[in-house]
Amino acid sequence: MKMTGAQAVLACLKKEGVPVVFGYPGGAILPLYDAMYQDGFRHILTSHEQGAVHAADGYARVTGRPGVCIATSGPGICNMVTGIATANMDSIPMVIISGQVSASLIGRDAFQEADISGITSPITKHNYLVKDGRQIPRVLKEAFYIASTGRPGPVLVDITKDALEEEIDFIYPERVSLPGYRLEPAGQAYDIDRAVSAIQQSKRPLLLIGGGVILSGTTDALRQFIGETQIPVVTTLMGKGAVPDSYDLHLGMGGMHGSYASNMAITGCDLLIAMGVRFDERLTSRADTFAPGAQIIQFDIDDVEIGKIIDVDLAVKGDLRWSLPLVAEKIRESSFDYQAAYAPWRDHVRSMKQAHPFAVAPRPDYISPQAIFETIRALTRPEDTIAVTDVGQHQMWAAQFFNTEQPRHFLSSGGLGTMGYGLPAAMGAKVACPDKTVLVFSGDGSILMNCQELATLSQYGIAVKVIVLHNDTLGMIVQLQDFFYDKHYTQCTLNSRKNLSMLAESMGVRGYHIERDDDLFPVLREALAYEGTALIDIAISKEERVYPTVPGGKALCDMILGGEAG
Repeated sequence: MKMTGAQAVLACLKKEGVPVVFGYPGGAILPLYDAMYQDGFRHILTSHEQGAVHAADGYARVTGRPGVCIATSGPGICNMVTGIATANMDSIPMVIISGQVSASLIGRDAFQEADISGITSPITKHNYLVKDGRQIPRVLKEAFYIASTGRPGPVLVDITKDALEEEIDFIYPERVSLPGYRLEPAGQAYDIDRAVSAIQQSKRPLLLIGGGVILSGTTDALRQFIGETQIPVVTTLMGKGAVPDSYDLHLGMGGMHGSYASNMAITGCDLLIAMGVRFDERLTSRADTFAPGAQIIQFDIDDVEIGKIIDVDLAVKGDLRWSLPLVAEKIRESSFDYQAAYAPWRDHVRSMKQAHPFAVAPRPDYISPQAIFETIRALTRPEDTIAVTDVGQHQMWAAQFFNTEQPRHFLSSGGLGTMGYGLPAAMGAKVACPDKTVLVFSGDGSILMNCQELATLSQYGIAVKVIVLHNDTLGMIVQLQDFFYDKHYTQCTLNSRKNLSMLAESMGVRGYHIERDDDLFPVLREALAYEGTALIDIAISKEERVYPTVPGGKALCDMILGGEAG
């Protein structure tokens, strides 16, 4: 079938089952936009390219399918770099399509030329520069395959303008041939047997669950495993939702702002079973003091992550879709009495969880962050609600207080910690799941990073609820300066004259403002019931701090609990 390269791009997207793309046009990518105009392909025009890439990220996180975004050459695709790095750090499947100047102009500093393949090489799983329109079908087939298999990640496809305009014979490949990209989903079965043996020999086992369990879609197998063994569980920020927060043996998030029970359980366990975890420093703090008395078993698909930060005693390599159901099956078939073996340990961790719950001390005349999250949780249904956060204090409070019961219902920029992620990511999540309630938790610093996407939400009728915890400061920066920089508060105070509810109204979004505790429930109830997009600006004290916190260079057991050493 004869068609242009641009039409071939759309045909490829349809073959891959892509229903919508997010993007922003420009000169080099206009052939593709003209093809979309003629075809009627669904496209969401964001207000900034960074909004488009984060929206594709949010779409991917809630669906498990690659999100797709489009930008033009030079400044357009360069504006997506932060979002590409965000997706790469969190292993999110994504295909980014960018226009490039015509092949004859490459390397001549042409108007809006940038070597985006070179720029993004360290922050993509793979990338392509396509100068021949005939290669478009093969390259896009490979891009979707690479993005969604193995350890997922973003793949960039940079296509020259003349390749988009070129007429080609369209044939979409049925399969890919990538000799240098070999998937080995199954590992060694004897490693599973060794893991089961170690579990049976332990007295104080602990499960550490990361985002890899959610990305692999193996939460059902995990819950079966937990049901059989009754082993206590700690999750990372990226693993939130893999195990219901309401489960009594889920001790909460571990690490820098993790719970007392989680961090003390990591410190006191004799066997740590890590699944889909990369052991970043926000989790481990001082690596040489992490789980000091434990044997460590690491389940991971990526050889690079095995022993990269924490030395492990047993590596179970392979896709969790292979290893987790197999270990659950072997546990189920065993005659070992797991529940009796770990009863004292379970009692111990339960008592720690009950004695030291997450809590924010009340401040007279101020609304408590804890009250905000607990009120919203009371007004929403967990199974119908997707929470998306920006980055800062509000992010940690959301992880602590906003109970999540299902995977892919809590989205946050974990590895890169990208301020401005929340609003556009929520847009993508709502487009993917229009029947869900989608909430954004942000701060008055983060929300300004991509507040222009409020106009996009209004334009397309994408109903998202935006909750801003407003303290006129960069709260996490203030907290770090307070604890570790002798209270040298510099460049952390925001403009106190800004009116976020008026800003929202100016973009066609319903705005609310709350300053009194008595108004919290009725205003939130009204805002959440409103059919369109709403922004709820809530004043909190600038003195609030996130506890527990683990000082830099300290062990997890040295956490500070509300001003007291743990």
